[in-house]
Amino acid sequence: MPRGAPLALCCAWILMALTGCSPSPSKSNTILLWHWMTDRHDTLEQLAEKYKQETGIEVTVQLFAPSEAYSQKVIAAAQGNVLPDIYGVLDKKSIVADFIQAGLIADLTNAMEADGGRWKNSLFDKALADRRFDAGNIYGVKPGIYGVPIDVTSQQMLYNRKLLAKAGITAPPKTWDEWIRDCQALRRVGITPFVSGWGELWLLDCFASNYAFNIMGEAKVFATYRGEVKYTDPDWIRVLGLFEELRGKNALMEGIVTKGNKYAEQDFALERAAFTFNGSWCVNVYKDMNPKLDYGVMLPPPLDTAFPLKIWGGAGSSFVVNSTSPHKDKATAFLKWLTAKEQQAVLSKNTNNLPANREAMALIPPILEEFAKGMENSTHPNTWPVHEDPLVAETLDKGIQNIIIGEKTPGQVAADVQRVKDRQMSKGSR
Repeated sequence: MPRGAPLALCCAWILMALTGCSPSPSKSNTILLWHWMTDRHDTLEQLAEKYKQETGIEVTVQLFAPSEAYSQKVIAAAQGNVLPDIYGVLDKKSIVADFIQAGLIADLTNAMEADGGRWKNSLFDKALADRRFDAGNIYGVKPGIYGVPIDVTSQQMLYNRKLLAKAGITAPPKTWDEWIRDCQALRRVGITPFVSGWGELWLLDCFASNYAFNIMGEAKVFATYRGEVKYTDPDWIRVLGLFEELRGKNALMEGIVTKGNKYAEQDFALERAAFTFNGSWCVNVYKDMNPKLDYGVMLPPPLDTAFPLKIWGGAGSSFVVNSTSPHKDKATAFLKWLTAKEQQAVLSKNTNNLPANREAMALIPPILEEFAKGMENSTHPNTWPVHEDPLVAETLDKGIQNIIIGEKTPGQVAADVQRVKDRQMSKGSR
């Protein structure tokens, strides 16, 4: 999700100003946990009570919502050095690195690696990657694992079984060409093929990058971000051409480029479109909007087989341990217990989120298990070695919207993006 730059800048400034350390405010034998997740609060409290019964350790769970208010509270607590024993940092990896450099997040590597790496190996590696800093990382953080994912997310495609059946489609498509044929079959019986919240640039960017990885591979995509490959390269023209094809085949819902994701979720839940592109959180959303919705999960149908199609996924919500806490070991032990198979299954069943523990897969609802199967194909910008300039990325995503509404061709958009890229690269070289 996009996050606010002003908050990040404010956070970084405060952390740079921090000096000295003082003990956590939590009482002896009591762990204090702060979070922002209204949908998980009751379950976290239930699990905390279970943990108290098993260990005698009391975990006080405090909710601060919405997430913007929670983030402000964490920043203020960091400034006053009164952070709880366990908390989360809702920002990009560079801000997490600032917290680590300020001595406010504990290195959990030894705990993760104990017993032959049993804790670490129980979790999805793609989820851990979001809070892992490898040797030579660009943030200058000591290599290690600095957070614990309690769930994971995955952005994939979904299909409505009833609507596909009306068009005579008996199985979800496995290739791009099959998908286009299915879209045309749906149109012939009066069903809108596809909807997504492509009024939100991040979701459109996510879909486009899936196919950039599929067409040219990670190395060439990252080389483009470094300025070594131009957006006018035939492979990028081909990526942009996919959206022109979707428009030409009448596959998209009218107004898709102005539609926010919550409205697209309503369209799919109320059976106004047969396919959609959304994140795993949608399971909870659709359950509330239409409990009888009959749908399945599929990877975006690949175009090429030369390179794997990568989808966005990884850590959803994560907790960290306060490095200055006198209860650091107890806090770490609780997070290890919370991410064990049994507790992860409870969290997943009660909240419809994907568990971070791979061993819990057999214990979760079938629709979530379908989402989880895509985790091995996942990637996430937080784990990439290089990122595109935000202005260039915005120009690309808005250009795709222009293609979808017929205002520009793929070649024109590629030229526009490259002009912005050249200008931004020129600024960087001064």
